[in-house]
Amino acid sequence: MSTSAVDADLSRIAAQREHGLFQGILQTQPFWIFLALIVICVVMSFVSPSFTREANLFNTTRNFAFYGIMALGMTAVIITAGIDLSVGSVLGLSAVTLAMAMQAGAPIWLGFLVCMLTAGACGFVNGVLIAYLKLSPFVVTLGMLSIARSLALSVSNNQMIYQFGPDERIFLEIGSGRLLGLANPVWVLIVLTVVFVFLFRYSTWGRYIFAIGGNEDAARLTGVPVERVKVSVYVLCSLMAGLTAFLMCGWLGSVTSSLGVAYELQVIASTVIGGANLMGGQGYALGAAIGAALVEVIRNSLLLAGVDPYWQGTFVGAFIILAVLLEKVRVRRGA
Repeated sequence: MSTSAVDADLSRIAAQREHGLFQGILQTQPFWIFLALIVICVVMSFVSPSFTREANLFNTTRNFAFYGIMALGMTAVIITAGIDLSVGSVLGLSAVTLAMAMQAGAPIWLGFLVCMLTAGACGFVNGVLIAYLKLSPFVVTLGMLSIARSLALSVSNNQMIYQFGPDERIFLEIGSGRLLGLANPVWVLIVLTVVFVFLFRYSTWGRYIFAIGGNEDAARLTGVPVERVKVSVYVLCSLMAGLTAFLMCGWLGSVTSSLGVAYELQVIASTVIGGANLMGGQGYALGAAIGAALVEVIRNSLLLAGVDPYWQGTFVGAFIILAVLLEKVRVRRGA
């Protein structure tokens, strides 16, 4: 074969791969949600000049970073065909234990450790009950939602905590500070999104969770340690809630036992809008971040447009239904 013929073949193969990659991107839900996000931002820049002001953009990105971090963990759970309704309460309990430890004089590293251990323990209990005792994820995490919130109330005696000991300045700076114009939680979300993309696409653990969500029995027959992997995803999901508690407390500068109430709804909404299939076997780390951004931008846009805040749930719910409908249409076209 001549050199020119080989070059032509290589060019054709490269063109086919580029075409396939482009088609693959077009078929993902996060791509279309990202386009919707861009359209809303462009429209709002004309509707309300306040939308593009630096302070508003800073607050909006910081707010969706908190939900985005939790949505990453929730995505792993939903890929395995599970769900975690307890993340809001786990966030509240972790925040209370963190604040109480630092108020008692613990250094920031010990407070962080207490926060993450509290969250990890909740996730471990969820995972063991679901994986080994075969209880419904919905029932188990609904129970944990109630237990964690009750513990947060009892441990804190329902008192606000706003003193964080000798490392208070560092703690507040981590949560409310900025780097290169972006809030610190946004940088945490960016780094974690890259890590989760790698885990989902290239790690053995990532392949296992997709296998479990696609067909749990088949995954078990092929040697996947289903129970251990399931426990790991619930622990990971709770750890993301614990990390969010650490960042959010530093931003707020105070902690109450009601912190995180109803957060699970927005986290699950972000995950589903970002392309996670509630039936399992499908989910995107980048989609979780984009979904969280879309929900927060919708909320912010409604406020700037003067829409009654009571209507926010209606719009967010409508977007969830549209996202699921879009996924159905996409799957049918691909079938």
